[in-house]
Amino acid sequence: MNNDQNNRRDFLKKSLLSGIALSSLGSSWAQPISPKAASMKLGLVTYLWGKDWTLPELISNCEKAGYEGLELRTQHAHGVETSLSKKERKEVKNRFKNSPVTCVGYGSNYEYHSPDPAELAANINHTKEYIQLCHDIGASGIKVKPNRLPEEVPREKTIAQIAKSFSEVGEYAKDYGQLVRVEVHGKVTQQLPVMKAIFDQVTSSNVKICWNSNNTDLMEPGLVGNFNMVKKWIGDTTHIRAFDENDYPFQALLQLLHQAEYNGWILIESHSDPADKLASMIAQKKTFDKYLKEL
Repeated sequence: MNNDQNNRRDFLKKSLLSGIALSSLGSSWAQPISPKAASMKLGLVTYLWGKDWTLPELISNCEKAGYEGLELRTQHAHGVETSLSKKERKEVKNRFKNSPVTCVGYGSNYEYHSPDPAELAANINHTKEYIQLCHDIGASGIKVKPNRLPEEVPREKTIAQIAKSFSEVGEYAKDYGQLVRVEVHGKVTQQLPVMKAIFDQVTSSNVKICWNSNNTDLMEPGLVGNFNMVKKWIGDTTHIRAFDENDYPFQALLQLLHQAEYNGWILIESHSDPADKLASMIAQKKTFDKYLKEL
């Protein structure tokens, strides 16, 4: 059996365990804790599906597909970067203002695990520059991430450093009316117990978790246990793959979010590369609406 087959078998096993965990909650899990209708909104991350579209094309395609928001990933064809002048930033802000599509935020690649003080400082300083950009274009937050725990450094030291860095940029972002959204990311750092260890030391209330729908969410203690482990820090953005890309229990995730009275963004960060991306966006919107009706 090759590695792909092994990985798929392991993932399906974890999915089954997660399903058992959900069913063990009984009928109370299946019923919403609030009579309110689900108010989650669908948006797009400019990952593979939007990376080659200009900003006008992105907004237009979101309008056509019924998507309400955009998270702009860095170094993509939309060209929204810190190199923009004040005039250009205002033009970006007005472009969103004059459309039904919300600029949810900016997806940076800044990370804070490096043992090199100069590299760490550069990541923090560049984050602050993009926080200013988010403010200027009318966004509400910036996405950052942990990415790894260097083997040559004690684990606890790096976790404390990452948490301290999140706190610093979080307090800076507060002055600009922006959230710092921490994507659950990295081979080790995406594990929810590690994220909890980081957030246990974050001192800024302006730093939130962006759930990322990783296979590791299904590791022990399962989806429900991992979700509850970090639920108090979950913010207003959740990344998902396209609903038909893997066996992740998206319906169960949406149910957990609904029970937590989450009214934020569900942002599609697809890993596929279909020829007709607009058609794929429309198909995902139909699935999303179907899931919401079943909550």
